[in-house]
Amino acid sequence: MTMDIYQKYDLKKVINASGKMTILGVSKTPDETVALQKFGGQNFFEMDELVKKTGSYLASLLKTEDAVIVSSASAGIAQSVAAFIGRGSTYHLYHPYASEFTKRDIILPKGHNVDYGTAVEVMVELGGGKVREAGYANMCSKEHVEMMITEQTAALLYIKSHHTVQKSMLTVEEMVEVSQKYHIPLIVDAAAEEDLHKYTKAGADVVIYSGAKAIDGPTSGMVIGKREAISWIRMQSKGIGRAMKIGKENIIAFTGAVERYLTNSGETGEAMRKRLEPFIESLNQIEGVAAKEVQDAAGREIYRASVKVNNAKTVIAELKKENPAIYTREYQANNGIIEFDVRAVDKTEMNLIVKRLKEIMEGENKL
Repeated sequence: MTMDIYQKYDLKKVINASGKMTILGVSKTPDETVALQKFGGQNFFEMDELVKKTGSYLASLLKTEDAVIVSSASAGIAQSVAAFIGRGSTYHLYHPYASEFTKRDIILPKGHNVDYGTAVEVMVELGGGKVREAGYANMCSKEHVEMMITEQTAALLYIKSHHTVQKSMLTVEEMVEVSQKYHIPLIVDAAAEEDLHKYTKAGADVVIYSGAKAIDGPTSGMVIGKREAISWIRMQSKGIGRAMKIGKENIIAFTGAVERYLTNSGETGEAMRKRLEPFIESLNQIEGVAAKEVQDAAGREIYRASVKVNNAKTVIAELKKENPAIYTREYQANNGIIEFDVRAVDKTEMNLIVKRLKEIMEGENKL
């Protein structure tokens, strides 16, 4: 049946060695989560109650005041921004961009205004906010954030991600200190982060997670945090959130996915490293390849194979060309480095990667 879908629509099969990336559908959904999607899709609910009670249940699991399930982490950013501008105003729901709402500035470190598939500022502006960048592309301190605060500041935003600049940036804890000193709410986008407790414990008002990344759930997102703030975000389902609504099947499935994640958070870093050892050894037997283990740049317990080659961009393109297409992490291609993330790659697929890379390198060496 699976191959029938590939054939029916003339699609390539994909070996996903790039990580949990939206362009490839993010994660593999476990069977028990798919079963919950089926149950949700085949039954009816009072949707307001479903949203409130699943949120309350998740909050109890995560030891926070409240939670709300949204359609994606991106939607979580837009709806959180709108929530802190409207602050519970019914008028705002129907007139989210009205001039009466003058506090629209959202301050974030300049090095956090990144493109993760779209730009962070697009989601801020969709929520009615105006981006105010603090500091510089390679540096942002508490003082840099503080000097941007005015009467028009609605919230602070911190992006915890490998996409952002890592060096010389203030920490989440330092951003919390600014938030509390000036009584300005803090939004933390932790879309792919694995710790579902850390940032609310640190003092962030709301924290946003992707449902389909670390949690291995369906396409979805979750915002957790302070009760009043979450109530304002939940209100946005009748405002800009209407265009980002999430279905009953994914609400039910995501709630179950969080339960599963808390008791079985997947492959450990150590297990990942053990699986990588023979893969890296095989890669190093290919002429023109130098492979080693590296840890995720944002400090998560994720380990990858970093491969140094000549003409990295050409090699990346060649890996994608055949069927199955092999997708890798391309962020350091300009430096001649390709990374292979094996979280969703099994042993057979690793062997195919080695075989294909060997063929490409042999072809390159003949030129």
